Amino acid sequence: MKQCLITGSSGLIGSHLVEQLQPNWEIFCVERTAHKVARLAQNVQSLTFDLAQTWDASLLPPKIDAVIHLAQSEHFRDFPEKAEHVFQVNTVSTLRLLDYARRAGAHTFILASSGGIYGHGDQEFSEDIEVSSQGDLGFYLGTKLCAEIVAENYTAFMNVIVLRFFFVYGVGQRRTMLIPRLVQSVLDGRPIVLHGQDGIRINPTYVADAVTAIEAGLALEGSHKINIGGPEVLTMRQIGEMIGQAVGKTPRFDVQTGVEPRHLVGDIRKMVQLLGTPQVKLSDGIERLLVYQANNSTIPAS
Repeated sequence: MKQCLITGSSGLIGSHLVEQLQPNWEIFCVERTAHKVARLAQNVQSLTFDLAQTWDASLLPPKIDAVIHLAQSEHFRDFPEKAEHVFQVNTVSTLRLLDYARRAGAHTFILASSGGIYGHGDQEFSEDIEVSSQGDLGFYLGTKLCAEIVAENYTAFMNVIVLRFFFVYGVGQRRTMLIPRLVQSVLDGRPIVLHGQDGIRINPTYVADAVTAIEAGLALEGSHKINIGGPEVLTMRQIGEMIGQAVGKTPRFDVQTGVEPRHLVGDIRKMVQLLGTPQVKLSDGIERLLVYQANNSTIPAS
Protein backbone atom coordinates (compact mmCIF):
# COMPACT_ATOMS: atom_id res chain seq x y z
CA MET A 1 0.00 0.00 0.00
CA LYS A 2 1.33 3.43 -0.95
CA GLN A 3 2.03 5.97 1.78
CA CYS A 4 0.86 9.57 1.83
CA LEU A 5 1.56 12.45 4.21
CA ILE A 6 -1.22 15.04 4.55
CA THR A 7 -0.93 18.34 6.40
CA GLY A 8 -4.08 20.24 7.30
CA SER A 9 -5.84 16.89 7.63
CA SER A 10 -8.38 18.21 10.14
CA GLY A 11 -9.42 21.13 7.93
CA LEU A 12 -12.33 21.20 5.50
CA ILE A 13 -10.55 19.71 2.49
CA GLY A 14 -8.17 17.56 4.54
CA SER A 15 -10.83 15.79 6.60
CA HIS A 16 -12.82 14.84 3.51
CA LEU A 17 -9.64 13.84 1.66
CA VAL A 18 -8.47 11.48 4.40
CA GLU A 19 -11.78 9.63 4.30
CA GLN A 20 -11.67 9.33 0.50
CA LEU A 21 -8.04 8.13 0.30
CA GLN A 22 -8.17 5.89 3.38
CA PRO A 23 -9.18 2.64 1.61
CA ASN A 24 -6.21 2.73 -0.78
CA TRP A 25 -3.45 4.61 1.03
CA GLU A 26 -1.57 4.43 4.29
CA ILE A 27 -1.98 7.98 5.52
CA PHE A 28 0.10 10.04 7.95
CA CYS A 29 -1.88 13.06 9.17
CA VAL A 30 0.02 16.05 10.51
CA GLU A 31 -2.21 17.63 13.16
CA ARG A 32 -1.94 19.93 16.14
CA THR A 33 -4.14 17.48 18.09
CA ALA A 34 -4.17 13.74 17.59
CA HIS A 35 -7.75 12.76 18.37
CA LYS A 36 -9.36 14.08 15.19
CA VAL A 37 -8.37 11.06 13.06
CA ALA A 38 -8.82 8.44 15.79
CA ARG A 39 -12.17 7.32 14.38
CA LEU A 40 -10.61 6.30 11.08
CA ALA A 41 -9.07 2.98 10.08
CA GLN A 42 -5.79 1.63 11.39
CA ASN A 43 -3.91 2.67 8.27
CA VAL A 44 -4.39 6.33 9.29
CA GLN A 45 -1.80 7.62 11.74
CA SER A 46 -1.61 10.97 13.49
CA LEU A 47 1.64 12.92 13.75
CA THR A 48 1.12 15.63 16.33
CA PHE A 49 3.04 18.88 15.96
CA ASP A 50 2.43 22.49 14.96
CA LEU A 51 3.78 23.68 11.62
CA ALA A 52 3.88 27.22 13.00
CA GLN A 53 6.47 26.16 15.57
CA THR A 54 9.91 24.59 15.25
CA TRP A 55 9.43 20.97 14.19
CA ASP A 56 11.76 18.09 13.44
CA ALA A 57 11.52 16.32 10.07
CA SER A 58 12.69 13.13 11.79
CA LEU A 59 9.11 12.88 13.13
CA LEU A 60 7.98 12.07 9.58
CA PRO A 61 8.17 8.61 7.96
CA PRO A 62 11.57 7.89 6.35
CA LYS A 63 9.95 6.93 3.03
CA ILE A 64 6.86 8.41 1.45
CA ASP A 65 5.14 8.19 -1.93
CA ALA A 66 3.24 11.47 -1.85
CA VAL A 67 2.97 14.63 0.23
CA ILE A 68 -0.20 16.74 0.15
CA HIS A 69 0.38 20.10 1.83
CA LEU A 70 -3.05 21.55 2.64
CA ALA A 71 -2.24 23.28 5.92
CA GLN A 72 -2.61 27.04 5.93
CA SER A 73 -2.50 29.57 8.70
CA GLU A 74 -5.93 30.41 10.09
CA HIS A 75 -4.67 33.94 10.82
CA PHE A 76 -5.11 35.18 7.25
CA ARG A 77 -6.89 38.31 8.50
CA ASP A 78 -4.40 39.07 11.30
CA PHE A 79 -1.62 41.06 9.66
CA PRO A 80 0.76 42.22 10.99
CA GLU A 81 0.12 40.70 14.43
CA LYS A 82 0.29 37.11 13.16
CA ALA A 83 2.62 37.66 10.21
CA GLU A 84 5.25 35.24 11.50
CA HIS A 85 2.67 32.50 12.08
CA VAL A 86 1.31 32.95 8.54
CA PHE A 87 4.78 32.88 6.98
CA GLN A 88 5.87 29.83 8.97
CA VAL A 89 2.85 27.73 7.98
CA ASN A 90 2.37 28.93 4.42
CA THR A 91 5.94 29.34 3.22
CA VAL A 92 8.64 28.01 5.55
CA SER A 93 6.82 24.73 6.13
CA THR A 94 6.35 24.36 2.37
CA LEU A 95 10.10 24.52 1.89
CA ARG A 96 10.78 22.07 4.72
CA LEU A 97 8.17 19.62 3.45
CA LEU A 98 9.49 19.82 -0.11
CA ASP A 99 12.97 19.01 1.09
CA TYR A 100 11.61 16.19 3.24
CA ALA A 101 9.68 14.83 0.23
CA ARG A 102 12.85 14.89 -1.89
CA ARG A 103 14.87 12.99 0.72
CA ALA A 104 12.03 10.53 1.40
CA GLY A 105 11.72 9.62 -2.29
CA ALA A 106 8.28 11.11 -2.92
CA HIS A 107 6.88 10.75 -6.42
CA THR A 108 4.36 13.59 -6.04
CA PHE A 109 4.04 16.77 -3.99
CA ILE A 110 0.67 18.53 -4.07
CA LEU A 111 0.61 22.12 -2.81
CA ALA A 112 -2.65 23.85 -1.97
CA SER A 113 -2.47 27.43 -3.20
CA SER A 114 -5.17 30.02 -3.76
CA GLY A 115 -6.90 31.54 -6.76
CA GLY A 116 -6.56 34.79 -4.87
CA ILE A 117 -2.97 35.16 -6.08
CA TYR A 118 -4.34 36.37 -9.44
CA GLY A 119 -5.74 39.48 -7.81
CA HIS A 120 -9.07 40.44 -9.40
CA GLY A 121 -10.45 41.37 -12.79
CA ASP A 122 -13.27 40.95 -15.28
CA GLN A 123 -11.69 37.99 -17.10
CA GLU A 124 -11.54 34.33 -16.09
CA PHE A 125 -8.00 33.80 -14.82
CA SER A 126 -6.06 31.00 -16.51
CA GLU A 127 -2.87 29.35 -15.31
CA ASP A 128 -0.76 30.82 -18.11
CA ILE A 129 -1.32 34.37 -16.84
CA GLU A 130 1.88 35.79 -15.38
CA VAL A 131 1.38 36.31 -11.65
CA SER A 132 3.38 38.99 -9.89
CA SER A 133 3.00 40.90 -6.67
CA GLN A 134 3.51 44.64 -6.41
CA GLY A 135 2.46 44.66 -2.77
CA ASP A 136 -1.22 44.64 -3.72
CA LEU A 137 -1.94 40.99 -2.93
CA GLY A 138 -1.72 41.40 0.80
CA PHE A 139 0.58 39.48 3.11
CA TYR A 140 -1.34 36.21 3.26
CA LEU A 141 -1.63 35.76 -0.51
CA GLY A 142 1.96 36.94 -0.84
CA THR A 143 3.08 33.99 1.29
CA LYS A 144 1.05 31.62 -0.93
CA LEU A 145 2.74 33.01 -4.03
CA CYS A 146 6.13 32.65 -2.31
CA ALA A 147 5.31 29.00 -1.58
CA GLU A 148 4.56 28.42 -5.27
CA ILE A 149 7.89 29.97 -6.29
CA VAL A 150 9.73 27.76 -3.78
CA ALA A 151 7.91 24.67 -5.04
CA GLU A 152 8.89 25.36 -8.67
CA ASN A 153 12.51 24.69 -7.75
CA TYR A 154 11.74 21.08 -6.79
CA THR A 155 10.19 19.97 -10.09
CA ALA A 156 13.46 18.23 -11.03
CA PHE A 157 13.04 15.83 -8.10
CA MET A 158 9.32 14.94 -8.17
CA ASN A 159 5.97 15.83 -9.70
CA VAL A 160 4.96 19.15 -8.14
CA ILE A 161 1.24 19.83 -8.54
CA VAL A 162 0.13 23.32 -7.47
CA LEU A 163 -3.63 23.54 -7.06
CA ARG A 164 -5.12 27.04 -6.95
CA PHE A 165 -8.43 26.68 -5.12
CA PHE A 166 -11.35 29.07 -5.66
CA PHE A 167 -13.74 29.56 -2.71
CA VAL A 168 -13.99 25.98 -1.45
CA TYR A 169 -17.02 25.33 0.75
CA GLY A 170 -18.81 22.33 2.17
CA VAL A 171 -20.00 20.27 5.10
CA GLY A 172 -17.91 20.86 8.21
CA GLN A 173 -16.59 24.28 7.21
CA ARG A 174 -16.20 26.94 9.88
CA ARG A 175 -19.03 29.45 9.81
CA THR A 176 -16.70 32.45 9.37
CA MET A 177 -15.93 31.40 5.78
CA LEU A 178 -17.79 32.85 2.80
CA ILE A 179 -20.62 30.47 1.91
CA PRO A 180 -21.56 29.44 5.48
CA ARG A 181 -21.42 33.10 6.47
CA LEU A 182 -23.80 34.03 3.65
CA VAL A 183 -26.16 31.21 4.64
CA GLN A 184 -26.21 32.49 8.21
CA SER A 185 -26.79 36.07 7.05
CA VAL A 186 -29.88 35.05 5.09
CA LEU A 187 -31.16 32.95 7.99
CA ASP A 188 -30.66 35.86 10.39
CA GLY A 189 -32.18 38.45 8.05
CA ARG A 190 -28.90 40.38 7.81
CA PRO A 191 -28.11 42.04 4.47
CA ILE A 192 -25.49 40.67 2.09
CA VAL A 193 -23.17 43.47 0.97
CA LEU A 194 -22.96 43.83 -2.81
CA HIS A 195 -20.17 45.81 -4.45
CA GLY A 196 -22.04 47.13 -7.47
CA GLN A 197 -25.59 46.16 -8.37
CA ASP A 198 -24.96 42.40 -8.35
CA GLY A 199 -21.73 42.04 -6.40
CA ILE A 200 -18.61 40.14 -7.34
CA ARG A 201 -18.58 37.10 -9.63
CA ILE A 202 -16.98 33.86 -8.39
CA ASN A 203 -17.06 30.12 -9.15
CA PRO A 204 -17.22 28.45 -5.72
CA THR A 205 -15.99 24.86 -5.37
CA TYR A 206 -17.78 22.20 -3.35
CA VAL A 207 -15.37 20.23 -1.16
CA ALA A 208 -16.17 16.87 -2.82
CA ASP A 209 -15.01 18.28 -6.18
CA ALA A 210 -11.85 19.65 -4.56
CA VAL A 211 -11.08 16.25 -3.04
CA THR A 212 -11.71 14.43 -6.32
CA ALA A 213 -9.28 16.81 -8.04
CA ILE A 214 -6.59 16.15 -5.43
CA GLU A 215 -7.00 12.39 -5.76
CA ALA A 216 -6.68 12.66 -9.54
CA GLY A 217 -3.58 14.82 -9.05
CA LEU A 218 -1.85 11.94 -7.27
CA ALA A 219 -1.92 9.99 -10.54
CA LEU A 220 -0.81 12.90 -12.71
CA GLU A 221 2.64 12.83 -14.32
CA GLY A 222 4.75 15.95 -14.67
CA SER A 223 4.50 19.23 -12.80
CA HIS A 224 1.48 21.46 -13.22
CA LYS A 225 -0.35 24.51 -11.92
CA ILE A 226 -4.09 23.97 -12.04
CA ASN A 227 -7.08 26.09 -11.04
CA ILE A 228 -9.68 24.26 -8.96
CA GLY A 229 -13.06 25.91 -9.34
CA GLY A 230 -16.73 25.07 -9.40
CA PRO A 231 -18.93 24.44 -12.46
CA GLU A 232 -20.84 27.75 -12.27
CA VAL A 233 -19.90 31.43 -12.39
CA LEU A 234 -22.29 33.31 -10.12
CA THR A 235 -22.71 36.82 -8.80
CA MET A 236 -23.04 37.43 -5.09
CA ARG A 237 -26.67 38.43 -5.70
CA GLN A 238 -27.36 35.08 -7.41
CA ILE A 239 -25.73 33.23 -4.53
CA GLY A 240 -27.85 35.10 -2.00
CA GLU A 241 -31.01 34.35 -3.97
CA MET A 242 -30.11 30.64 -4.17
CA ILE A 243 -29.62 30.55 -0.42
CA GLY A 244 -32.90 32.36 0.12
CA GLN A 245 -34.75 29.87 -2.04
CA ALA A 246 -33.16 26.97 -0.15
CA VAL A 247 -34.03 28.29 3.32
CA GLY A 248 -37.39 29.80 2.41
CA LYS A 249 -36.45 33.39 3.23
CA THR A 250 -36.10 36.46 1.03
CA PRO A 251 -32.48 37.61 1.14
CA ARG A 252 -31.67 41.22 1.92
CA PHE A 253 -28.96 43.10 0.04
CA ASP A 254 -26.93 46.21 0.83
CA VAL A 255 -26.02 47.55 -2.62
CA GLN A 256 -22.92 49.75 -2.61
CA THR A 257 -22.97 51.29 -6.07
CA GLY A 258 -19.90 53.40 -5.44
CA VAL A 259 -17.64 50.38 -4.92
CA GLU A 260 -16.11 48.57 -7.89
CA PRO A 261 -16.68 44.80 -7.71
CA ARG A 262 -13.47 42.73 -7.47
CA HIS A 263 -14.40 39.69 -9.54
CA LEU A 264 -12.38 36.50 -9.07
CA VAL A 265 -13.23 33.65 -11.44
CA GLY A 266 -10.95 30.75 -12.26
CA ASP A 267 -10.69 29.30 -15.77
CA ILE A 268 -11.14 25.56 -15.11
CA ARG A 269 -10.46 24.17 -18.58
CA LYS A 270 -7.14 22.69 -17.45
CA MET A 271 -8.81 21.16 -14.40
CA VAL A 272 -11.43 19.52 -16.64
CA GLN A 273 -8.76 18.21 -19.01
CA LEU A 274 -6.37 16.80 -16.40
CA LEU A 275 -8.39 16.14 -13.25
CA GLY A 276 -12.05 15.89 -14.20
CA THR A 277 -15.12 18.08 -14.39
CA PRO A 278 -16.56 19.48 -11.13
CA GLN A 279 -20.01 18.02 -10.51
CA VAL A 280 -21.65 19.87 -7.62
CA LYS A 281 -23.67 22.98 -8.44
CA LEU A 282 -24.07 25.59 -5.72
CA SER A 283 -27.76 24.83 -5.15
CA ASP A 284 -26.87 21.20 -4.38
CA GLY A 285 -23.95 22.22 -2.18
CA ILE A 286 -26.17 24.58 -0.17
CA GLU A 287 -28.72 21.79 0.34
CA ARG A 288 -25.97 19.54 1.72
CA LEU A 289 -24.88 22.30 4.08
CA LEU A 290 -28.41 22.82 5.33
CA VAL A 291 -28.95 19.10 5.94
CA TYR A 292 -25.70 19.05 7.92
CA GLN A 293 -26.79 22.08 9.94
CA ALA A 294 -30.14 20.52 10.72
CA ASN A 295 -28.45 17.39 12.04
CA ASN A 296 -25.65 19.14 13.91
CA SER A 297 -27.34 22.29 15.30
CA THR A 298 -24.89 24.72 13.68
CA ILE A 299 -21.97 25.07 11.35
CA PRO A 300 -18.70 24.60 13.28
CA ALA A 301 -17.18 27.84 14.54
CA SER A 302 -13.68 26.65 13.80
